[in-house]
Formats: sequence, C-alpha cells, structure tokens
Amino acid sequence: MPSKRPRITAFGASRSDPASPIFQDVFHLAKAMAQAGWDGQMGGHQGMMAAFSEGISAGGGHTRGVTLACFPTPPNNTLAEEVRTHDFFTRMQHLIEDCDAWIVLPGGLGTLAEFAMTWDLLAIRMLQERPLILFGEMWEPIVETLTSQLMMSVQDGMQRIQICRTHAEVLQALERARHV
Repeated sequence: MPSKRPRITAFGASRSDPASPIFQDVFHLAKAMAQAGWDGQMGGHQGMMAAFSEGISAGGGHTRGVTLACFPTPPNNTLAEEVRTHDFFTRMQHLIEDCDAWIVLPGGLGTLAEFAMTWDLLAIRMLQERPLILFGEMWEPIVETLTSQLMMSVQDGMQRIQICRTHAEVLQALERARHV
C-alpha cells in the first residue's frame, strides 16, 4: 500500500553493474533519502533504477516502479508496487507528474530525454514548482554547455535545476523543499 510520505522520481541508466562504485553510491543515497522520509519511484528495475529501488527499500521507504508492459519484470526486483504502462509517453507522464521531486542520476540518452522533458515542463510552468536535482559529476559540464548554447524561452529556466555532488547536498535540497 502506498504511503503518505513525499515521493521522489529517479531517472537514471538502465545498465549499471551492482558491484560498481556508482551503483553502491546511489544505493546509499537512496537509503538515506528513505530514512529522511522519502518514498521512491523509478521507471524500471535495472541499473541505477535498481540501485535506487534497493536503497529506498533498505531505508524503509515504499518503492514504485512505472514500467513498460513490453519488458518483463524480473522476479528479483525490490518494487513494492508496479504500475504497468503500454507506452513510453504514459510511463513518462506518471514519472513526471506523480511525485514531489525528481532526481536525475548518471545515465545515457534515455535519462537525458527524461531530464529534458521534466525540465522543460517545469521551466514553462506546466508543472508545480518542486526540486529537480541532478546528482553526480557528469551533469556539471552538460549544464555548462546547455547554459552557453541553449536559446531558452524563459528567463529563469536555469534556476529550475540544482546540481548536487554529495548525499548531504541532495538531502538538504529535499529538506528545504519540504518546508516551502
């Protein structure tokens, strides 16, 4: 049964070795987030999403996966709840709208697309204001390039994102959001 705790959606790579340092880092971050009172939602059950789900679960939080029906759900996942969707856009709508914050973990093109769609909807005020956190070293040079190259349709679009390099920075950003 879903809880009344705030929910954060995580976007991230679907491929990541569970023994890798980044997988372990995301696991510990998600565990700390759950211990701070957050539940988690992600688009699947592999890679960064598995690390996030396992961490939220280990920290006592509720895990919800919004998955695509065309991909099988592995039996060894840590999802407490699964919402099966039949197309990518319905999946994205759930992930973007059904949460109180977003965290963008290291990833590839799919993660970049999820981030871009969320960021755009937030920047043009199609979504209620809430934290959009980019976690990890990979995001700073990407945002620097975007800042210098994009032709933004809104003046404060860059202020809609926060880059966090540490667990403490992520937890502080989420704590501030709870008191707004």
